[in-house]
Amino acid sequence: MDLKNNDYLQPGISSGTGQESPTPGSVEPPRSVPPYPAYPPYPPYPEPRRRFSIQRVLWGVLFGLSILANVGLFILLLGTVVVLAGAGAAGYGTNVIREGPRTSRIAVINIDGIIDESQADAVHRQLKAAKDDSAVKGVIVRVNSPGGTISASDRIYREIVDFRTQESRPAVAFMQNMAASGGYYACVACDQIVAEPTAITGSIGVVMSHFVFQDLLENKLGVQPVFLTKGQKKDWPSSFRKPTAEELSYIDERLLEPAYQRFVSVVREGRKQVLSADEVSKLADGSIYTADQAQVVELIDKTGYLDDAIAMAKDRAGIQEAQVIEYRKPLSFMDILTAQGKKTSLLPLDRTKLFELCTPQILYLWNAY
Repeated sequence: MDLKNNDYLQPGISSGTGQESPTPGSVEPPRSVPPYPAYPPYPPYPEPRRRFSIQRVLWGVLFGLSILANVGLFILLLGTVVVLAGAGAAGYGTNVIREGPRTSRIAVINIDGIIDESQADAVHRQLKAAKDDSAVKGVIVRVNSPGGTISASDRIYREIVDFRTQESRPAVAFMQNMAASGGYYACVACDQIVAEPTAITGSIGVVMSHFVFQDLLENKLGVQPVFLTKGQKKDWPSSFRKPTAEELSYIDERLLEPAYQRFVSVVREGRKQVLSADEVSKLADGSIYTADQAQVVELIDKTGYLDDAIAMAKDRAGIQEAQVIEYRKPLSFMDILTAQGKKTSLLPLDRTKLFELCTPQILYLWNAY
């Protein structure tokens, strides 16, 4: 057995090196350990350089835009809530035109543009808001319109008369820029009329117009329209042939004359304090008037501005001071969502539009508008 390479030497047995192994109980003298060499400290690892990334920049921009969009939506929602909270019973909010005590108010009712059914509906809602507000002591009907359809003009006239009679509150008309034909029709429903010095009014009368496409269709396009009717006068007048003298006489008797007489009777009723029936008949020839001319013939009571109409309304209401307000329709979420979806066209033609173009309309309208 090779004792020199034996790892399991017994005590006292030499491994062949000429030295005895220490016996049990003996203490081996400590050995000197050579010092380890001192190593220099490791240098710090360099920080990795950040590489420029277009994708990271884009994500940052998108994140910032998303935050701005959410803040904008929150502000829009908050504004909508505030507007709706300030709306009256008829769904309208108020703008203060002239400061004054909230317990005494004069409300301005706006009629702006062509008078049609939507305009009549707007006037109805504004007057309802005024009726529901006990602080409103009177109204000013501010008109800037050349007129419009017969039915819508008459609806507005009736709404104003009902407000005066049922609520026992005064109404003063203020003509701003233009109040002709149907616009004047609405004004005579008020107690008094004030017009700006540059306003245009009058045009008491009726107009009817329609297109005749016969020559265009037959001679230019080669189209021959065919109509089947039961009743001789069913298609009087037609847009596809020139009207005969009998047809024109029939239209005048059945439509134009009744509408004209209705207009004259409304003016007689509204201006009966200053004009006789014969005087109104002489003025009802469709003539147009400036404000000064209208005052001379007493179609209006005074020329002036909005403050003059306000003073007149306060005087008729028997108050010294008043807060003057106007009604505004609050913006709805549907208005916001559909605003971008509405498309405009230079010539939007659909079935309804074609029907309107081909159908004669009887109007309280000044055609020079």
